[in-house]
Amino acid sequence: MIFYVLLLLLALLALLGRPRGLPPGPWGLPLLGYLPWIDPKAPHLTLARLARKFGPIYSLTLGRVCAIVLTDPRTIRRLLAKDATSGRAPLYVTHGIMHGYGLICAEGALWRDQRKFVHNWLRSAGGTKLGGRRKLMELLILQHAQELVQHIDAALKRHAVDPMEALRHHLGSLVNQLVFGRRYQRDDPTWIWLQELQEEGCKLIGVAGPLNFLPLLRFLPTYKRTMSFLVEGQRKSHQYYQKLAKEVEPLVPLDRNQSLDALPSLLEEFLREKRLKSGTEDGHRFYSDRQMDHLLADIFGASLDTTLTTLRWFLLFLGVNQDVQRELRLEIEAVVGKRAPSLEDLAAMPFLEACIAETQRIRSVVPLGVPHGALEDLEVDGYRIPKGSLILLLQWAIHMDEAQHRDPERFNPRRFLDAEGRFCKGEFFMPFQTGKRMCVGDELAKEIMFLFTASLFQSFRVQVVGEPELEGVCGITLSPQPYQVVFQSLA
Repeated sequence: MIFYVLLLLLALLALLGRPRGLPPGPWGLPLLGYLPWIDPKAPHLTLARLARKFGPIYSLTLGRVCAIVLTDPRTIRRLLAKDATSGRAPLYVTHGIMHGYGLICAEGALWRDQRKFVHNWLRSAGGTKLGGRRKLMELLILQHAQELVQHIDAALKRHAVDPMEALRHHLGSLVNQLVFGRRYQRDDPTWIWLQELQEEGCKLIGVAGPLNFLPLLRFLPTYKRTMSFLVEGQRKSHQYYQKLAKEVEPLVPLDRNQSLDALPSLLEEFLREKRLKSGTEDGHRFYSDRQMDHLLADIFGASLDTTLTTLRWFLLFLGVNQDVQRELRLEIEAVVGKRAPSLEDLAAMPFLEACIAETQRIRSVVPLGVPHGALEDLEVDGYRIPKGSLILLLQWAIHMDEAQHRDPERFNPRRFLDAEGRFCKGEFFMPFQTGKRMCVGDELAKEIMFLFTASLFQSFRVQVVGEPELEGVCGITLSPQPYQVVFQSLA
């Protein structure tokens, strides 16, 4: 009886301490907020249930952090167009490790400069819609996609295999070439270590994890091991980046029309920019060794993990839905035939584009979005968002909204096709988020997904073995559970 009285008193204290003007939401406990009720294995499901109860904008406390959760795309687009929402949320794990460096956790002048720098690098490398090097980027992506096809054909076809290792190696080889300007053999110890570090790190850094909001937990054995792994992994990977930089820097030409390769790597471009701006205030602030280490880690990790996860879900859902797969192969055969696919084919292949979009919808790779931070007091839909609040764009709830996506758990690419069969994504679809901090590499990700999926299903019929689990495992990204497929050659 005493326990329930205390619980009621704590709840009343929490309600009385709730700032006025906030959106509605559940009460929480002092110090802990709503954290005890967040499912650590599926936080997106907990938050989606609250959205159904409290509406498209609601608030809750996580530890001592005020969190505003949004599930209406129109409100999200309106809010994220403001400079005041371009901050980053005060999450202990990311801020405690990254200290505001890189691109993902950067804010203010550093973020603006580095986002512009990364965008310019992508444009010079052919990773945007416009630019003279787009064809070179296409050839580079195709090279890695075809090497994946050749590896499957030589070593994996007709056997039940988990495609994870093959996909990660060949996608990773592409990302390594783009970010660092180098490739690794499949059995290279450094590459194996980098893959393991990336995979484990993505599992441990969860947006809704208690450690992000209760830093004192870092002294408990479980969380202490987590932080030790992340900090030590970061230290060693940054040492490796510095080693690569020392090897590359003497070779980097200052003339941007010259390059170590046909396409400039991110590392090469950063070192060039660092030399051009040496001795200036911008060079000191934005092109330090520490910033380089964090930026390389951000772009490498975000590019590999999100694209790999999407491709794994794509294979899984196409392997489960054989009727969809047959229709996809017919489109590829009609448009591409036996030649290599090209980015110019995309406009003539709406069903493949719809299959990719449906994969991104049904299993949002980043179900909680990438949290933003309010840099000043804001108002949205009559509610107040206090300065310092965490702003969550709940992609899962948007993409699984029954009012907008009928039978949302059914894999149905035709929901992205109009009456004439043309691709049509609609406003309730935002896999790369929106606003000033939307994914800077969205076009490159689309190029990679299109050319890899077209190459794979041009060559193979994919059959899933057994009854796979489709819920996924939630870390930074929502990844599939391990599954097995059989690749059957179409030749």
